[in-house]
Amino acid sequence: MYFTRVAGYPLYKVAIELIVIGLVVYWIVDFLEGTRGERLFRAVIFILVVGFLVMKLLVGQFQFERLQYLFNGFVIGVLIIAVAAFQPEVRRALMRIGQSHFWSSASQQLSRTVEELAVAVTALSEARIGAIIVIEKRVALGEFIETGVRVDARVTSDLLKTIFQPGTALHDMAVVIRGDRLIAARVQLPLAEPGGIGSASLGSRHRAALGITTGSDAICLVVSEETGIISVAENGKLTRNMDEARLKKHLSSLLS
Repeated sequence: MYFTRVAGYPLYKVAIELIVIGLVVYWIVDFLEGTRGERLFRAVIFILVVGFLVMKLLVGQFQFERLQYLFNGFVIGVLIIAVAAFQPEVRRALMRIGQSHFWSSASQQLSRTVEELAVAVTALSEARIGAIIVIEKRVALGEFIETGVRVDARVTSDLLKTIFQPGTALHDMAVVIRGDRLIAARVQLPLAEPGGIGSASLGSRHRAALGITTGSDAICLVVSEETGIISVAENGKLTRNMDEARLKKHLSSLLS
């Protein structure tokens, strides 16, 4: 029996192998979290694990060698299909490895993103142009991203100012940023309940900022269209009247 053979292996080797496999699977799921690829990856893993265990039991018990041969061919086909299906995620992983770990440090990437955000928000504030920018952290915002329009472009102040320019197709609602990438625009966010956390006197942008940061660990930047005031929402709380220097310092501490 398969499990009998496994039980005969040295315990420390089995433990090390299981830990390595678990870490690899965890890293992949964490990387794909909040994307369509996450559901596909879970399905592929389920099929392979269940199929492997069933085949080992059947072949070991009843000697179904031909069934084993067909299953091996099926596994190869599943892997080929998975590679084709995961093309966007594979490309994103390679870009992250190439850009973040070898050619630029994480601190440089963070500093550049914070700088671009602060410049854009300050310019929008001076022009009295309303804006709401959500920065994703550990909790994935995939369910909200799906309501918007995919962009997947590097964060720049010019791009943000263009998106929120009144009259453009994407200026309404929020944008979502993941790392140094602007993932989606025109994203619909949940609103905080009226009367909660002083939200009764706030506009829809500020209530949306409170709503998204109450249900996740995201950070949300808001520019008031009426007053030009810059606010930062985190953990369901709003910090108002931020200037450019204070905003840079605050974002750097929150995102580092």
